[in-house]
Amino acid sequence: MTSMTFPGPAVDTDEALAEAALRVREHVVRMCAGPEGGHLGGSMSLVEVLLTLYRRVLRGDPARPDAAERDVLLLSKGHAAIALYAVLAERGYFPVRRLDEYCLPGSSLMAHPTTAVPGVEMPSGALGHGLPLGLGYALAARLDGSDRRCFVVLGDGELQEGSVWEAAMAAGAAGVDSLTAVVDRNGLQITGPTEAVTGLEPLAAKWRAFGWSVVEVDGHDPAALTAALRAPSERGRPTAVIAKTVKGKGLPHVEGQVRSHYARLGERQRDRALAVLRARAGTAAG
Repeated sequence: MTSMTFPGPAVDTDEALAEAALRVREHVVRMCAGPEGGHLGGSMSLVEVLLTLYRRVLRGDPARPDAAERDVLLLSKGHAAIALYAVLAERGYFPVRRLDEYCLPGSSLMAHPTTAVPGVEMPSGALGHGLPLGLGYALAARLDGSDRRCFVVLGDGELQEGSVWEAAMAAGAAGVDSLTAVVDRNGLQITGPTEAVTGLEPLAAKWRAFGWSVVEVDGHDPAALTAALRAPSERGRPTAVIAKTVKGKGLPHVEGQVRSHYARLGERQRDRALAVLRARAGTAAG
């Protein structure tokens, strides 16, 4: 097996990661106040998941985003692109100031990710495609004798796509233990609660039935996420991490509400949201 020629990210302290989470949520709010708005709720629910992956787990180098030996992260729920952009910018893949270009004419920072953005591995947005492609990355690494890992971040509403379960069945049968699926289990999709639209429970049992090892964690607890995502894989089994989150996390007036799914914030709404985020961060720090 080949191994990485560069180290992973320095493991942030809990305090540093909390400060980064505040900045990422502020970036998300500002992008949702742009001319096109953005997917607010599902981006806010993913902040700790993405930060933990990029700042505590993934082996990669922002100066060499295409290095062959990197770990791979695929954002299958591509409508949460603004969270990914904010985390990539904070990690150093491109300057933070470029976030101001979101959805402007000619910008590569589109409503859904494209590979024109440094650090983005695949275009996404058509739901259900990420896990099949992630399986392909993982199988390719096996054939290359590489020890790199592949992480696929999915929305829970996305699990209603049949292609997800075809890939899950194939990965389990092939024993691809370098593959990890991370489910943003915020319980809501654009048309309502997932369990009212097409029920997913018992979700953990479904993954296990396809031959996966399953971990359920608080998706807003970086320590729990770190433990789950850095743990050695069970030999011969891919891993599913079900991260229980809150849609719209950080903004109490929209937390856990379907209406947070997409927002085009006005100036006053933006300023109010930023003030609430800072106030809550100050309370938590105190």
